[in-house]
Amino acid sequence: MSYQQEYQRWLRSGALSQAEKAELEAIAQEPQEIEDRFFGLLEFGTAGLRGVMGVGLRRMNVHVIRHATQAFAQVILAEGPEAAAQGVAICYDCRVHSQEFAQAAAGVMAANGIPVRLFQAMRPTPELSFAVREYGCIAGLNVTASHNPPEYNGYKVYWSDGAQLPPQHAAAIAQQMEQLDVFDGVRSMDYQQALDQGLITLLGEETDETFLQHVLAQVNDKACVAQVADTFTMVYTPFHGTGYQQIPYVLGQLGVKHLHCVPEQMVIDGTFPTVKSPNPETPESFALAQKLAKEVDADLILGSDPDADRVAIQVKGKDGAYVQISGNQTGVLLLDYLIGAKKRAGTLPDRPVALKSLVTTDLARVVAEANGVESYNTFTGFKFMAEKKNQLEAAGQGHVIFSYEESIGYMIGDYVRDKDAVTASLLLTEMTAWYASQGMTLLDALEAIYQKYGYYGEQTLNLVMPGLEGMANMKAIMAALRQTPPIEIAGTPVTCQKDYQDGTARDTATGAVTQMELVGSNVLAYDLADGTTIVVRPSGTEPKIKVYLLTKGDSHADCQSKVDRYRTWAEGLAR
Repeated sequence: MSYQQEYQRWLRSGALSQAEKAELEAIAQEPQEIEDRFFGLLEFGTAGLRGVMGVGLRRMNVHVIRHATQAFAQVILAEGPEAAAQGVAICYDCRVHSQEFAQAAAGVMAANGIPVRLFQAMRPTPELSFAVREYGCIAGLNVTASHNPPEYNGYKVYWSDGAQLPPQHAAAIAQQMEQLDVFDGVRSMDYQQALDQGLITLLGEETDETFLQHVLAQVNDKACVAQVADTFTMVYTPFHGTGYQQIPYVLGQLGVKHLHCVPEQMVIDGTFPTVKSPNPETPESFALAQKLAKEVDADLILGSDPDADRVAIQVKGKDGAYVQISGNQTGVLLLDYLIGAKKRAGTLPDRPVALKSLVTTDLARVVAEANGVESYNTFTGFKFMAEKKNQLEAAGQGHVIFSYEESIGYMIGDYVRDKDAVTASLLLTEMTAWYASQGMTLLDALEAIYQKYGYYGEQTLNLVMPGLEGMANMKAIMAALRQTPPIEIAGTPVTCQKDYQDGTARDTATGAVTQMELVGSNVLAYDLADGTTIVVRPSGTEPKIKVYLLTKGDSHADCQSKVDRYRTWAEGLAR
C-alpha cells in the first residue's frame, strides 16, 4: 500500500475522532508531509518507539500505541499462560498525552488477558524498572520521550529482569507490528471497564515507599553530610518532570538542610515552557537554576530530565560562575568516590565490577583497575549493562557496584536495571558534601583525578539528520565508512579499524583481523596513533549520527587540541 493509500485509509477510518480527521485533512495539499507520516511504520527498536506526536502511522498517537501494545502482548502470550499471568507494569511521565497513552496500552493488555499494574500517576522511569522486578512481572512499559523536545513522546519496553528489551524480543515485536493491522488487528477494552473488573491494579504510595527504602539504603556516609549541613547549599530542578517529589525527599533524608528547588520548574508541564529543551546535558537549560544558585550562593546545582532517569550537575568555579561537569567526568568522579566510600564503610564487595559503554571515557577503566575494580565495556544502552551485570553475578564472576554512560546516565544498586536519577542524585549530593568536608569542590576532586591517573578529554558531536532524506544520509554515511575505512584522520594514522556490526578489528599496519567480544551493533570505531579513539554510531532514539571523540594527552590543553583537530573531520561526515 502506498503512503497516499494509507493516508486515505486513515481518513476513512471510523477509529479516528473528528479532531484527528481534521488534522489529516489540513495536510491534504502537502504530499511531503503525508509521505513523512505514512510511508511506513514508526520503527520499533530496542529502545521501543519514539517520535513526534500527531496523527499518522509514523507519529506517536493512541492508535500507534495500541498497535505496538497488541504486538507486545502477543510476544508475551507466546511465552505461555504462566508467563502472561505474571502481568505487566505500566508507567508514564509528564508529557502531553502520556497518561492517555498509558491507559490505552493498559486497555490493550487487559483485553488480551494480561494483568496490568498501572501507576496511578506519573513516576520516574527507574521506579518502573523496580516495579517489574518487585512484583515479578513478565514485562513493563513506560510512556516517555525522556529528554526530547515537547513535541515528542515515546514508548519504552522492559522485560522480566527490569531492563529494556533484549534485541530478540524487540525484533519479535517489530515483526508482529508488520503483520498486524493498525486498526483491525488490535484487541482493546475501555480503561475504566478494565479497572472496574480488576484487570488493572493501580500502584501508589506503597510502591514508592519500597522503592525509596532501596534508594536510601545506598547512602555510604551520612555523617559527612551532617558535618557540612549548616553551610552546604544546593539547587535542584526537575525540568517540570517526574523527579519533583522523590529527589527532594531523598535529599532531605540524606540530611541536606539548604535545598532550593527552582519554583517555576517544579510545576508539572509537558510543554516545558521555561526551557528550549528539557535536556540537563545542555548547559543553557540551567539558566533559571543558575539564577537561583547565585542568589543563594549554592555549592551544587542538580537537574534531572523529565522522566528522572538522567541527571546532570553544575558546580561553582573559582570565578563564581557555575560550570557544568560532563557525563564522562561525573561518572569518573562518582566511581572514584564510591570505591573510596565503600572501602571506608567496609561495604565494598568481593570482586567489585564497574561497567561503562564503549563510547565512555577510558579514564573510568583506568580509575577502576587502579583500585582493584574490574571494568567491562558494553554497547550503549543500559539493557546491555543490565545483561552484563546479570551474567557476571549469576556466574559468580563479580558484583557490579556502578554502571554508567557518558550521556549522564548512572545505575547503582541491585533493585533497578536502568539508569536512575533518583539514586544518582542522592549519591552525587553525598559525594559533593564529602568533598566539601575535605575542603574541596568537585572541580578540585576532578583535577586531582587527572593529576593522579592522566589527562583525558572528550566531546560528543550530534550530526542531526531529520526526515526521510536524513535517514537515507545516515545509512549512506555508515555504508561509505564501511566501504572505505579511513587509514588516517586529520593527518594522524589510524592504527585499528573496528566494526561492531560483525565484531571485527583490523590492524591497519599488518591487515590482521581479530574478533572482538562485542558484536551485533551498528557502531564503527577508529583507534589513532596518538591514543585517540573516535566512535561513530547512529542514535537509536533520535534522527542523528553521534560521533564520540575520546582523547588522552599530557595536559588539558593537549587533549583539547586533539578534540579540536578531529572535530573538523567528524563534522565533515555530514557534508
